[in-house]
Amino acid sequence: MSTEQRSLVVFAPLRVEAAAVRRGLRGGGALVIRTGMGPDRARAAAKSPEHAEARALAVAGVCGAISPDLRPGDIVVATEVRTPDGLAIRCSSGPLAAALKALGFEPHLGPILSWPRIGDRDEREAMAATGAIAVDMESAWLAEAAAGRPFAVLRVVVDTVERDLGHVLATVTGGIRALRILRRAVPAIPRWAAGTSAEPRWVLLAGPRSFCAGVERAIEIVERALALYGPPVFVRKEIVHNLHVVRDLERRGAVFVNEVEEVPEGATVVFSAHGVAPRVRADAERRHLQVIDATCPLVTKVHAEARRFARAGYAIVLVGHEGHEEVEGTTGEAPGAIRLLSQADEVDALDLNGHRRVAYLTQTTLAVDEADQVVAKLRERYPDLAGPGSDDICYATSNRQDAVKALAGECDVLLVIGSTNSSNSRRLVEVAAREGCPAFLLDDETEIDPSWLAGTRTVGVTAGASAPEVLVDRVVEALAGLGPIEVQERHVVAESLQFTLPIELRTGGDR
Repeated sequence: MSTEQRSLVVFAPLRVEAAAVRRGLRGGGALVIRTGMGPDRARAAAKSPEHAEARALAVAGVCGAISPDLRPGDIVVATEVRTPDGLAIRCSSGPLAAALKALGFEPHLGPILSWPRIGDRDEREAMAATGAIAVDMESAWLAEAAAGRPFAVLRVVVDTVERDLGHVLATVTGGIRALRILRRAVPAIPRWAAGTSAEPRWVLLAGPRSFCAGVERAIEIVERALALYGPPVFVRKEIVHNLHVVRDLERRGAVFVNEVEEVPEGATVVFSAHGVAPRVRADAERRHLQVIDATCPLVTKVHAEARRFARAGYAIVLVGHEGHEEVEGTTGEAPGAIRLLSQADEVDALDLNGHRRVAYLTQTTLAVDEADQVVAKLRERYPDLAGPGSDDICYATSNRQDAVKALAGECDVLLVIGSTNSSNSRRLVEVAAREGCPAFLLDDETEIDPSWLAGTRTVGVTAGASAPEVLVDRVVEALAGLGPIEVQERHVVAESLQFTLPIELRTGGDR
């Protein structure tokens, strides 16, 4: 076996697995080491000097399913590897999952159990009790080779839980398919390794970040409604624009619908933080629904301003993004009076049918700088332009954008945690770009493209107002899995605002 030192070493237990890995990598800068099967050979390979100078190490091969959700051919990326006696070793998983997604795969993430022998059905219960989703015979012992270096495990399922857990030679059909998928999937490993670093990185956390008072209130409203009334509690639209928040509430009994017509008559429905138009309230009343309003108070303020200007005879220019739920709700307050635009270059074409009294309002989650440009252009055309008594763009949006501006000059790249339908999160990406810092939006650590991190020394991390702080922790942990990091906070302002809950949830939920 060659002793040539490579920055990436890939362990493959069996000869057929090693052959599939080599074919998949096509000599692409990685040293592939065939370890042999089982814990003894894995321990010996972990002590081999062949990988001593490698920057990153990985294991690639096949596995057996423990979770009933796994089928033959599924790809498993280990979040950690476990021994039968309970030792658990964390693995770099999120960025490897992202690299696999870039190749068109949808990997399963979870713990992999390393078992000292081929498990039979009698041992299946003991394996399942560990909480692992798949089993192999080497990875946990090969992890000893990492010694603090980035370490990842990619396995392809051969057998389901309905069959005895074997290896590739025991199930011909499953083995052939698994090896083909393994060969196609292993190019993700060098992509993952490109984001690793032997030198420490700085990770700068923007502050403030993550949940704002309106989001916290909206989520608590759904949680309290579930506790008081029991599931199902229906929610019109996403309560806040975050995939993880919505999925968590769904698991607890919330049912998300697009319109109130989908809610059974007399049931409980929560209006999302983005607000609704009056017609939605009327539809809910007609269906005798028990309404709990989670509209952010700062959005409610904009609705009130729209009604006030409309009553006073103003033509209202609403600065916002077409199709956003907040814009739809605000427009519904005065549909005949409101014109929507999103950019300054749209002002010249604005037709207000000769109105001499013009006012403006803004969506609460816009980029402050861009909104200011639109308003300035409006004021040039309409010198007597009226506006809200205080800024419509909410404090949380402004604060998070200010934090990004303060951070951007120090960072090689900025990771913005938030869902693609989150307006305030997308604006953070745009703000960073205008400050000259490459920025990327991601739902969680499984979307960290390792190529973003290649050659970086300082990585900024922030989260939109609808993204939970736990996702920040997971992203930081994923960065730590790519090499040593030093974490620092950068605070520009402290936030202490809180909003009260609707009265029906403060008084015990009496209907």
